[in-house]
Amino acid sequence: MGENKGDNDPAGAANGTGNNGLTTGLAIGMSLGVVLGLLVFDNLALGMGVGMCLGIALGAAHDAAR
Repeated sequence: MGENKGDNDPAGAANGTGNNGLTTGLAIGMSLGVVLGLLVFDNLALGMGVGMCLGIALGAAHDAAR
């Protein structure tokens, strides 16, 4: 089971193919989405949905640029 280099690392960080940009984008996007959702839409869930969309887009773009 442990013959390959990336077996114990599901994100693939051992060989430099991790998706840290996506997870960071989601975390930041959801946090900002909650704040903006309460301020702009007066709805927490709607803001989190918008924040998730933006976070996924920005995080995936960051991962693709690397």
